[in-house]
Amino acid sequence: MFSLFGSNKTKMVEEHQALPGSPNPTPGLPERHHVLDAPLQGPFPDGMQVAMFGLGCFWGAERVFWTLDGVYSTAVGYSAGFTPNPTYEEVCSGRTGHNEVVQVVFDPTKISFTDLLRAFWESHDPTQGMRQGHDVGTQYRSGIYVFGDEQRAQAEASARAFGDALAAAGHGPVTTEIIGAKPFYYAEGYHQQYLAKNPGGYCGLGGTGVSCPVGLDV
Repeated sequence: MFSLFGSNKTKMVEEHQALPGSPNPTPGLPERHHVLDAPLQGPFPDGMQVAMFGLGCFWGAERVFWTLDGVYSTAVGYSAGFTPNPTYEEVCSGRTGHNEVVQVVFDPTKISFTDLLRAFWESHDPTQGMRQGHDVGTQYRSGIYVFGDEQRAQAEASARAFGDALAAAGHGPVTTEIIGAKPFYYAEGYHQQYLAKNPGGYCGLGGTGVSCPVGLDV
């Protein structure tokens, strides 16, 4: 049974047991991306598309994407849970259901969603369930949070292809969740582009060494 004073952080909290959260969004967010000098919260230029991924500690995960040509802006936050406007401490308690995620705003004329998927798969180990390396808890689970049927089809195709490549290399099955995108709550300002502000900071990501197969477009 879930306890308010100690929980299994690798077990998802049920919605009725989640923390109540707050009606107020995160205060004090920077207006501009620290690296890309683009708006952090929008509005974004016409034609831009959005993707959302969870692949462990969001400090290292965000850096994976802001380095890619064609990515316009990135931000870290919390999604795929229940608690509105959670704090970092609440998410780390395991009592919100949220994952640490990266919101990626990209120009599809310069980089495809498939390119983002390849970076996602190759940058972490998607076989670990509710953890990533030494980071243990539901907020570190592997996830692709899709916007629309086309993203879902591509995400599912890439999961099958990369799963086959992992199996051939002797790895376990993919545990990545692929679900429709839920509300994105911006993380506190100090988390945004953390590794650009703290170059020696903790990253926490480690891939499997397996390349994601090409030709994932469907």
